[in-house]
Amino acid sequence: MTLRFLTSGESHGRGLLVVTEGIPAGLAVSREFLELRLARRRRGFGRGGRALLERDELTVWGGLRNGRTTGGPVGVSIGNAEWESWDEAMNPWAVCVEAACMRAVTAPRPGHADLAGSVKFGHRDMRNVLERSSARTTAPRTVAGTLAARMLEELGVAVRGAVESIGGVAVRTPETFEEWTRASLSELGVTRPEDEEALKKRILQAAEEGDSLGGTFVLSITGLPPGVGSFAEWDERLDGLLGQAILSIPGVKGVEFGEGFRSADLPGSRLHDPIVVDGGRWTRPSNNAGGIEGGMSNGGEIRLRAVMKPIPTMKKGLPSFDTVSDRPCTGHSERSDVCAVPSACVVAEAMAAWTVACAVTAQFGNDRMDDLKQRFASYTQRAERWNLHA
Repeated sequence: MTLRFLTSGESHGRGLLVVTEGIPAGLAVSREFLELRLARRRRGFGRGGRALLERDELTVWGGLRNGRTTGGPVGVSIGNAEWESWDEAMNPWAVCVEAACMRAVTAPRPGHADLAGSVKFGHRDMRNVLERSSARTTAPRTVAGTLAARMLEELGVAVRGAVESIGGVAVRTPETFEEWTRASLSELGVTRPEDEEALKKRILQAAEEGDSLGGTFVLSITGLPPGVGSFAEWDERLDGLLGQAILSIPGVKGVEFGEGFRSADLPGSRLHDPIVVDGGRWTRPSNNAGGIEGGMSNGGEIRLRAVMKPIPTMKKGLPSFDTVSDRPCTGHSERSDVCAVPSACVVAEAMAAWTVACAVTAQFGNDRMDDLKQRFASYTQRAERWNLHA
């Protein structure tokens, strides 16, 4: 069975739902593990008041019993703490003319899905689009990715993320296990306190100007043996799958592996990672490929970098037009985050974990956790023995 998940819900609706299918039976999952990842998704200096209200109260509807997965679909809902104040506006049974409904949105926000989505589905009230396209809907994705990360953890595979820059201010990215751990605990996803202060200063400056900021973050995937993914079909290439998953996160506009775009400026002799023998093992003195060659893991660290654009909703607003009055106006303002790069990084960790878990289970099976661990370990040991023949 292929791993897959489906989500439902809107930003200001009753709650958000996720149903994951294909998680192996026997995987130990604690409420604390899920809640910690969701709490990290809400982190970040520069987030608006909405983040403080998103308590992410979890309810498990099936697929978990006695703290372990059963092999059936895992269903989880995340309640909305604001539901009472939005009940009338988001009531699924209320009948009214769309553009006249309470909290209707008729002025599209530049940079959002509002206009194109309304054209696509024929909505006069763009709230039907913005509620579902909201970054709030990444919460159930994070739940699915957290289940996948827990599964990968049992196999010795780790997916970590850290912020690299915000608003043009670059910081040092982690290299050691301890540095990655510190970044995971940081409010802004960075390793050093001085870097956190520099980013806070930049965010405060943008807030005073009524502006917003984007940035970059990096992901590290370790513990995968060579050969996960495929070169044989375009839709099974691991880098393609990871790229699609990360680019599906609202606001992410670019992804690169290893040296990425810098590869265009380097001759092949300086770019490609040499294969050498050291102590009787094949190894590479560099990782410019970012751990993926030919659509497959090559046994090294998979390293990728993603770019998030500035949030397009700003306090000072951007020029737009009202689709009812046909008059120029300022785009609708739904929330007041200045920067969400640290949160996007956590969502990217979840999406990367889900993608890798899909590739791993497609290759090694996913009915039972103990069978998966045995097959994965056997393949890894075989790869190690092959490596020793160097």
